[in-house]
Amino acid sequence: MASAVLLEGITKRFPGVIANDGVNLDVAEGEIHAICGENGAGKSTLMKILYGMQPADEGRMVVNGQEVKFSSPKEAIALGIGMVHQHFMLADNLSVLENVILGAEPAKNGIIDFPEARRHIIELGEDYGLKVGTRDLVESLEVGERQRIEIIKVLFRGAKILILDEPTAVLVPQEVEELFRNMRELKANGHTIIFIDHKLDEVLEIADTITVIRAGKTIDTVKPEDVTARDLAELMVGSELPVPETRESTVTDHVVIEAVDAAADDDAGSPKLRAVSMKVHKGEILGIAGVEGNGQAEFVEALMGMRPLTSGSISLEGVRMKGWGTRQRREAGIGYIPEDRTRRGLLAGFPLWENAMLGQQSMEPYVRNGFWIQREAARSHTGKIVEQFDVRTPSVDVAAHALSGGNQQKLIVGREMSAELVALIAAHPTRGIDVGAQAAVWEELRQARATGLAVILISADLEELIGLSDRLVVMLRGDIVAELDPTKVTPRDLGSYMTGASTQGGES
Repeated sequence: MASAVLLEGITKRFPGVIANDGVNLDVAEGEIHAICGENGAGKSTLMKILYGMQPADEGRMVVNGQEVKFSSPKEAIALGIGMVHQHFMLADNLSVLENVILGAEPAKNGIIDFPEARRHIIELGEDYGLKVGTRDLVESLEVGERQRIEIIKVLFRGAKILILDEPTAVLVPQEVEELFRNMRELKANGHTIIFIDHKLDEVLEIADTITVIRAGKTIDTVKPEDVTARDLAELMVGSELPVPETRESTVTDHVVIEAVDAAADDDAGSPKLRAVSMKVHKGEILGIAGVEGNGQAEFVEALMGMRPLTSGSISLEGVRMKGWGTRQRREAGIGYIPEDRTRRGLLAGFPLWENAMLGQQSMEPYVRNGFWIQREAARSHTGKIVEQFDVRTPSVDVAAHALSGGNQQKLIVGREMSAELVALIAAHPTRGIDVGAQAAVWEELRQARATGLAVILISADLEELIGLSDRLVVMLRGDIVAELDPTKVTPRDLGSYMTGASTQGGES
């Protein structure tokens, strides 16, 4: 088949880093082509170059037989390229229709032609199995529905080549199956899909061709029928595919965190968390499963003192934390890996050594006498985090925004895991990181658990939840709807509870 996208010798340099080093990529028309690689391997940079978000320093790009040099996404869109980013770019307070047409509004006599836009969106939904309610507010939609809107957005703009960046990162198994059906439908209708993913079993299931990138270079291009997940992992990181697993139990009777009928409202003042009760013990990992938007985020915010309870209580080591601010909870030994690293975990324009202090800036070794920042001690401690957690950076003085998303995540995990903690709230700790880094984070969690840390683990990776947790609870519409034994439940079973298809008493 002819090439839809041909990249030859693509090189991109940043200060102190070569993100792409002569990368070659050949994507055939009408295929699903997966790109795999470690964090910092250069995958996202390569796609940003293809989408016109960044210029290449060297190399050649050919799209549908035409050599191109894009200076903006607008030029890429004009040639039929669309990109669905890992973090959805939707306005929650707008309708589906308004989000889809934003920036590409069809007009009639100088006025936005809403009926024509609605007709086109409905037609796209029917053609590709992406049906959505055009009048629904985005804030009312589940994660899988939001993703369908992002895909419809690029199709609405006429894209024939789709770039999907980590599209399954926040989906439950049933939603992944639906996405894959959508992708196959797009392929059947002549679309070309470039698919970035860290979940190698998914890559093997959906891809026609797989290209592996390591350290900015093309390592190999293979067919899924010729390799296993372990083969891909070795190509990516030089080691076998890691597996999350809980070893011998370290759970004690000592309760570290206890929530009793904890309730909280969302930002609009509507009830979001409804009388949640749970206990987490010393030496225990409690996994919380749930489709995003079902109260997990509000529960975490209540635990960390960022959202007030409307009723009920949360205690640490038997002491109610009513009136405690976030700083007091941090100083009492609660660590926090936030689900949104860019909004809650980092100061993007600040150097790594300052980011490594966040949440601990009032404690040693970062300060003296509770006030004076110890710059060299902070830089030295950050260097240890960088080494232990394999944060790919030329220096601890580099600004956080210069790191890839996965390396930003590793810095945050290292910051929290290296502190003196009694409890850790870990929300999606391995989101966006590669298989090698995943294995390191899992091992850190297991070791911390073995030394007595109480961990609340929230993750969209159901195998991770099942493999690491001592107990599992499921949150749905702000309630705990099930408590499950991780040794007996499958990812598909867990997904059924998360979507309400199954209940604790049986099928609903």
